[in-house]
Amino acid sequence: MQLNPDSHYTMTLNGRAEVSPQTFDVLNPATEERIAAAPDASLDQLNAAIAAARAAFGPWRSRPIGERQAALRAMAERLAQHADGFMRLLTREQGKPHADARAEVGRCVTWLRAFAARDLPVERHDDGAGHLFETRRVPIGVVAAIAPWNFPMTLAIWKIAPALLAGNTVVLKPSPYTPLTSLKMGELFRDLLPPGVLNVISGGDRLGPWLTEHPGIDKIAFTGSTATGRRVMQSASGRLKRVTLELGGNDAAIVLPDVDVKETAARLFWGAFRNSSQYCLATKRLYVHESIYDAFADALAGVAAGVVVGDGSQPGTGLGPIQNRAQFERVKDLIADAHRTGVRFLTGGEVPEGKGYFVPVTILDNPPDDARSVVEEAFGPVLPLLKYRDIDEVVRRANDTEYGLGGSVWSRDVGLAQSIARRLETGTVWINHIHVMSPDVPFGGHKQSGVGVENALDGLLEYTNAQTVSVPVPVSR
Repeated sequence: MQLNPDSHYTMTLNGRAEVSPQTFDVLNPATEERIAAAPDASLDQLNAAIAAARAAFGPWRSRPIGERQAALRAMAERLAQHADGFMRLLTREQGKPHADARAEVGRCVTWLRAFAARDLPVERHDDGAGHLFETRRVPIGVVAAIAPWNFPMTLAIWKIAPALLAGNTVVLKPSPYTPLTSLKMGELFRDLLPPGVLNVISGGDRLGPWLTEHPGIDKIAFTGSTATGRRVMQSASGRLKRVTLELGGNDAAIVLPDVDVKETAARLFWGAFRNSSQYCLATKRLYVHESIYDAFADALAGVAAGVVVGDGSQPGTGLGPIQNRAQFERVKDLIADAHRTGVRFLTGGEVPEGKGYFVPVTILDNPPDDARSVVEEAFGPVLPLLKYRDIDEVVRRANDTEYGLGGSVWSRDVGLAQSIARRLETGTVWINHIHVMSPDVPFGGHKQSGVGVENALDGLLEYTNAQTVSVPVPVSR
């Protein structure tokens, strides 16, 4: 299939290309230049997409799971063939360096292949009293998949792959800041799926509420902020739609005094700042034992000094821009608040003038626990480095947040690190490494970091309902 990833962006409705009389501009965050006009879907077009998904649901769910697995494999191979084009397009619309964009495309291929290898379980129970129970997993119906702007391809595929494998049909809505890669994936997959099975529709701020409130939607899978997640949950409540919500985080890293300071600082730098910290799982609070705090601060600042912040399409760039103007202004306001409240800056703190939403790596020196930089999810390259004295204290402080997505513990004493990890109120804890994820490992948040699970069998089952059939059988004597 020939695909031009750099022009002519159309929605996918019922297996066909669809344009809209209205469009909205998509900007390159590194230059603030317009790179494309994306279709701004009307309510009629949304209704048509959902109607197409509803009509396709019955035939798709009736197909043997082997055919649905084959479709996911074909999608993986097609995407792998166009990896370079998607890498370039992802950098243009999202801003991340080419290396990170290539890795994101690769993750999409990996996840599609992994779910193509999965099956739906069947459980049987004989109660010994003449009844055989068989519990199968059946699809829910039409899924609204809503993907964010920080990892627009990965977090779309995390929803598409399990939803389709389980026998659902999908209406995908990408962020209006990063619609282009999703629109092109819709185009790429059109001839691999029956019409209506995967619909991709783009639009501005009005489209999300239309979609989540629509009576034709049976399940919502959403990744985004906790504040928006609450609104999604509220809109789903009227018809008791199923929801999976992967929301915000304020992840803590705890560094014990026995670590190799230089090595750990280098690893945690990227744990905090990769993707310019636009990452729900980024380390957003870094707790360092007081006995090594000064040495660790120097080492972390030294790593920052060697990293280039710039246009992700240029060689040598380590960190790209903030993805959009609204988030750029929020991060700048957080930095301004640190200045106003007298926090000392170890690095950064001055946002340059000029084109592009660039924020330098900003590390704050031991701000108080009630500082905005500690309490809020920055979602930008602003990191509070925090000093602690003992383990009970740091565990209490790490857990003192409404969020509970991820965290990490760093120590030569793995047993001690494991005991600390078990006390953290988060869905994932890494020990002496960070952000290693797998399609075969469940991922989900505690507290206000989400509802439900993504990935692995647990994530697949989120796209199903349990159906139990009971059959009378002879009783063994």
